Order: sequence, then C-alpha cells, then structure tokens
Amino acid sequence: MRVFENNIRKVEPYVPGEQPQGNVIKLNTNENPYPPAPGVRTALQNMDTDLMRRYPDPTAGELVHTLAEYYGVKDEQVFVGVGSDDVLAMCFLTFFNSQKPILFPDITYSFYKVWAELYRIPYECPQVDSQFRIVKEDYYKENGGVIFPNPNAPTSIYEELDFVEDILQHNQDVIVIVDEAYIDFAGKSAMELIDRYDNLIVVQTFSKARSMAGMRIGYAISNPTLIKYLNDAKYSFNSYTMNQTSLVCGVEAVKDRIYFEEQTAKIIETREWSKKELSALGFVFPDSRSNFIFAKHPEFDAKELFEALKKEDIYVRFLGGSRIKDYLRISIGTRQEMEVLISFLKTYIEERKEIKTC
Repeated sequence: MRVFENNIRKVEPYVPGEQPQGNVIKLNTNENPYPPAPGVRTALQNMDTDLMRRYPDPTAGELVHTLAEYYGVKDEQVFVGVGSDDVLAMCFLTFFNSQKPILFPDITYSFYKVWAELYRIPYECPQVDSQFRIVKEDYYKENGGVIFPNPNAPTSIYEELDFVEDILQHNQDVIVIVDEAYIDFAGKSAMELIDRYDNLIVVQTFSKARSMAGMRIGYAISNPTLIKYLNDAKYSFNSYTMNQTSLVCGVEAVKDRIYFEEQTAKIIETREWSKKELSALGFVFPDSRSNFIFAKHPEFDAKELFEALKKEDIYVRFLGGSRIKDYLRISIGTRQEMEVLISFLKTYIEERKEIKTC
C-alpha cells in the first residue's frame, strides 16, 4: 500500500437492489408498481426548459410550502433532500457528533451502518428479538442518538405510536430519528409527536407511496430549530441539492391527495391478498405493515428460491446475513404481478415435493 492510501477514507458501501431492464417482474426494491399522480405527467409536459439553464431555488420553497400545508406544519419545520437517503445522511452528519455510540437495530436499513462508518460515528446495534421486534428497553441506556425505521426494513414490522413515544421519553437528551419510508402503508406517523418532543425528527420519502423513486425526493419534519441546523449543514455542503424537475413534480405529487390514497389502498389490498396466498403455500413471515413481505419457507433454501425466481425474470431481494439468510424480501407489485409470483411458487413447491417423494 502506498503511503497516501493511509489517509483515504475507506468504507464498505451500501449495496442497492438490482435494476434489471426489459420485461421483468420487479419485486426487489420496494418501488411503487403504479405511476405517479397524473399532475406529475402534466407538469413534465408543460415544463419551461429555459429554467434548466438557471439554478433551482436553493430553499426548495414551493415544495417545502406544499409539504407544510399537507401536514399542517410551518414551512420552517420542513427540510427536503435528494431522496430520504440524502436527508438521513445529512441528519447523521448534523446531529450525531458526540463520542457516545448512536443506537439502531442489528436488523434494519443497512445504510445506517454505512453512514456511521463514513462519518466516523460510534454505534451499537441492539438485537431485535426472535420475532424481529425492536426491544425498546435496549434503547434506555446512555447513547449519542437513536434512529430506527417504522415500519422496520427489511422486517416490515410496524410499532404503534406508544412504542415510539416510550423510546422518546427515555432519550430526551439526544436526537431521535424515526425513518418512516413505509409509514403510508402502516399506521399513525410519529409526526403526531413533533410538538411534544423537541428532539424528534421524522423522515419520509416520495419513493414508495408517492411512486417517485426516480425523482429522488425525501424530507424531514421537526421543529424549526432542528430544521435550521439541517439547512445550515446542507448549505455548507451543497446549496443546490434539488433539481428543477424534481421540485416541480414533487409539488404536483403532494397536491393530489385522492390519487395518493387510492393507490396506497390498492397496494395494501394486494399485500393482504399476497399474505394469505403465501401462508397457504407454507411461507412464514412477520405481519407486514409495509409495501413488502419478509418471508421464508421452512422447507426451501432462500438463495436457491431467489435464483429460481430470477431465471423466470421475477426479481425479489435476498439479503443474506446470519440471522436472515432464510428470508426473501418481496415487494408488492400489481395484483397481476403477484399472481404470476404465486403461480410460480406453487409450481416450484409442487415439483420439489414430487422430487423428494421419488
């Protein structure tokens, strides 16, 4: 190794899901199977391309205001970024700066560990229990901050608001971030607690329920003081994080509440149908409250099943890892896509059982 390599910041990066092209059934990255709100298409068609030669609004003012109106908060309580990953990374950089370890579950969104390593933030990962539930008592000890998703990923488990509040009550001297990428498929948001806890930050995204993963829009909602700290860090890093197209389309996505609720309800309905069908085939899984199911079959190897599905152009996610090596994460697609998946699984299971009995 050459001497200068000693001073290079090295980190094991997050590995995103595959992005296969062509006519495939893509159930591996928790994207929404339905298009964005119709107003998004109209906004794209009517965009003034002359705006592209100018820098976008560094405050993302119109999008911030639209989100603030939607959630019934003040503009100064909203921060936007390039997907929730950008927002979360900025939160790590801004708020997790003590010498004490931050806390997040051992089975959770794997980017947390990457950011902690990248920013040299000490961390500990309390184990989820045998049912993949977060043990709230593990977060009572002294720490430098807390972050967890609700619903959790990849387990799909949602914790009720009193659970979240219990963690907040035991951590009032540090920042607590609740990552709600999948909240629209689950239940009440921790945003209800913003006015009661001045250390709470709630992060959400346009990538799941709003069908805009390709636009990369995420946001945080908190009190004005914490949002100011986030913006100060952002402007010290990159003033123009949001591109003009994302800003215009993001506003239209938020405005159409009826379309949003209809598509979300459709995904939830398909999820519940898929849970019943998978159970009938012998799969077991935590009760999903997200737009994916974290499932295993006691009789079949998850990696082999993953590869068999892939050969049929059906993509799901195999994450590996000692505690979850038997599980596949299956995003909820359209009803038709899920029917194709279930049909393949039925055939696969029947054929394997026939081979075993021969």
